[in-house]
Amino acid sequence: MPRSLTSPRLGALALCLATLALDASAAGVVSTPEQREEVALTIYNQNFGLVRELRSLDLGRGPVELEFGEVAATIQPETVHIQSATSPGSLRVLEQNYRYDLLNPQKLLEKYVGRRVKVHRWNEQTGREETRDAEVLAVNGGPILRIDDEITFNYPGRFSFPEVPKNLIAKPSLVWLLESERERQTLEVSYLANQLNWRADYVLSIDESDAVGDLRGWVTLTNQSGASYENARLKLVAGDVQRLAAGYAGQARRDVLAAVEQEAKSQFSEQAFFEYHLYTLERPATLLSNEQKQVTLLEASGIEVAKRLIFHGAPGYYRSAFGHGIPEQKVGVYLDIENRQGNRLGIPLPKGVLRVYKQDEQGARQFIGEDRIDHTPRDERLRVKLGEAFDVVAERKQTDFSVLGHCVSESAWEIEIRNHKDERVEVEVVEPAAGDWQIVRSSHPAVERDAHSFGFELDVPARGSEKIEYRVRVRWC
Repeated sequence: MPRSLTSPRLGALALCLATLALDASAAGVVSTPEQREEVALTIYNQNFGLVRELRSLDLGRGPVELEFGEVAATIQPETVHIQSATSPGSLRVLEQNYRYDLLNPQKLLEKYVGRRVKVHRWNEQTGREETRDAEVLAVNGGPILRIDDEITFNYPGRFSFPEVPKNLIAKPSLVWLLESERERQTLEVSYLANQLNWRADYVLSIDESDAVGDLRGWVTLTNQSGASYENARLKLVAGDVQRLAAGYAGQARRDVLAAVEQEAKSQFSEQAFFEYHLYTLERPATLLSNEQKQVTLLEASGIEVAKRLIFHGAPGYYRSAFGHGIPEQKVGVYLDIENRQGNRLGIPLPKGVLRVYKQDEQGARQFIGEDRIDHTPRDERLRVKLGEAFDVVAERKQTDFSVLGHCVSESAWEIEIRNHKDERVEVEVVEPAAGDWQIVRSSHPAVERDAHSFGFELDVPARGSEKIEYRVRVRWC
């Protein structure tokens, strides 16, 4: 029985033939970055970015092949989106290709296998350059040529080619087969690209009292995407955006809330964006390929800071007998900063490294420590560790230990803080129990920090010491 002319196989064949015919008749348009009307970058601090371009082009009416040149070499082709900004319904995408077979000497020779080229060789005897016709037979391990009736390799000379093959390009390009209903279109093209990154760095200078500081934040932009972006509208996203293993970015809705009022001066305006924060540079910026650029994020003066000396314990101390003693431990030095408007801040701070400096007696600024901060919302406390105290020493001893039952112990402790400074210091002792705890007795009032930790506040005199003795019962399962 003969097949019906409307069978699925014949229908697919007809569609394929129609597409080939349309491809063959399509005119060709090449677009370069010089035709950009606008470029915008949204860079995420997870080493990727969203590129958005507007280019005005004469496409003509009907089918057209558009080569959209000099896109990022690290583009994710599956994220590309094209539409007409002039008239969204007047443009239809029939096919999209990403061409990344880049022009280089090796590729050019490979494309000319089986074809003829010219080889130019300098003749020292005649003092002239001689030209020979040659057929490229292969390029494996070097070009193999047929010149006249001989086959040769390692032939000294330079090659010249009549043309560049169509499937070789100088830079990565997107190629579309489009159906345009308007002769001139403004196209909006967007895509995600890797190797676009930014990070925040902070410099805090504190005064001689360790109580007031000036803060400056920097944004360091890095572009290794393989493309340049001149006079770009720049936005930075701070937050942990989920990305799938295939490289797709997590989706974020487009709601943008009002900017936060702030006393800190900044070149960026800050906005809440979905569950992240968006920082927009208030002027265009140029980010060239393989360039690193720094832009001021914020400047704030007269910030109140508080120095803390903290001595930390460990949960494992309450589960074993330490007859051999506990090795010498250090007292940590921290700075606390309230990120609130009343403290001349009050803006969301992107994660980054905060470095702290202080002037010595001769007025020279000296580095005193650094720490990595996480994304910090406004009205939250920022705590950074600078190092370990030199003149404040802590010693911990276990004076008794007994097992009361399964996962239950009772232990007695002695902690001595010795201060070798010429002024008094306050030291906070933090004891994480990692379980339910009960102070049986103590020489100093215990402060409940949370359900699984407690602490003590000590005022240690100049060139003196202070000792805590306490007994605690802990259940950890």
